[in-house]
Amino acid sequence: MRPVIRVLREDWADPDVALPAYETAGAAGADVRANLPPDLRAAGVTLAPMARQVVPTGLRVEIPDGFEIQVRPRSGLALRHGITLPNTPGTIDSDYRGPLGVLLVNLGGEPYTIRHGDRIAQLVVAPVSRAAFRSVAELGGSARGSGGFGSTGRA
Repeated sequence: MRPVIRVLREDWADPDVALPAYETAGAAGADVRANLPPDLRAAGVTLAPMARQVVPTGLRVEIPDGFEIQVRPRSGLALRHGITLPNTPGTIDSDYRGPLGVLLVNLGGEPYTIRHGDRIAQLVVAPVSRAAFRSVAELGGSARGSGGFGSTGRA
């Protein structure tokens, strides 16, 4: 079954900015665009190196129960300009109905301006399994054991 994400535009949002969309037939993520408030549309939003900012999309979403939306960086922005998400992937839970903003960070060496309508992230719709957490006296063994970061060797 293909889930349907219901989308509501904020009252101030520009209706000419496209809704999230898959750019190719094989794309896993739908590109979401910056939809800036009227007072920021002409100048855009400039991120200085190492600065973080939530960039508005002008959208609210209703995600079906049993699914989440993962917010992920766009590889081209990351490669060319160092623009990424500091909490990737970000999660939008199915019971959230607030404004959809994308937290961006500029890891590049130059300021970068996000323009009104720019593609700023990808949205991946994914099923969610809810687990039960149970306290136990001991855990079963494994080949890795308690080895942590870097314990499986060098790639």
